[in-house]
Amino acid sequence: MDEKLLPPGEVCRRLGIHYVTLKRWIYSSRIRAVRTPSGRWMIPESEIEKIISGEVEAKEVKAIIYARVSSSDQRNDLERQIQYLTQYCSAKGYEIVDVLRDVASGLRTNRRDLLKLFNYVVNGQVDVVVVTYKDRLTGFGFEYLGYFFKQYGVGIEVAYGEEPKFTGKLYGMRSRRRKKLIGGFRKVLEEVEENG
Repeated sequence: MDEKLLPPGEVCRRLGIHYVTLKRWIYSSRIRAVRTPSGRWMIPESEIEKIISGEVEAKEVKAIIYARVSSSDQRNDLERQIQYLTQYCSAKGYEIVDVLRDVASGLRTNRRDLLKLFNYVVNGQVDVVVVTYKDRLTGFGFEYLGYFFKQYGVGIEVAYGEEPKFTGKLYGMRSRRRKKLIGGFRKVLEEVEENG
């Protein structure tokens, strides 16, 4: 009788782990997986039972929080990012390995804590990097960093998703003021399109 194979989503749900962690376990041979002809990983049900029974130790998702602002007069924004990301990781059940922060342009590649983050990734000490917006990690080339991290089994989670344009000026505004400004800007754009 053939053993039942489960898709990654089901395995993650049963074990209460993140997909990045499952991938890391597969690549490090911590959990046995079968690759289908279409290239998809499937996990034998017996592997899940081993972890649940304690034969194989399950592990928490290790997260690095990375926050950045462009100038020292934005330090309050930096602390807000860190506070939000700490709550985000807590809600997801992530173990926070370190909180990294830089006060520098997103275009600078030699940021002290960014380089520290690269060391965490390369040395296999992290499962996921958590940022508020893509541009907090890098001013451009986010996809390249994502690809690089993925080679080490590390994912990037962007807590807020896409940031509106004119980020630098809007980032420090209080949420209500920012929403009002963005709403007004959208209204002007809609009017221009209607008349245009």
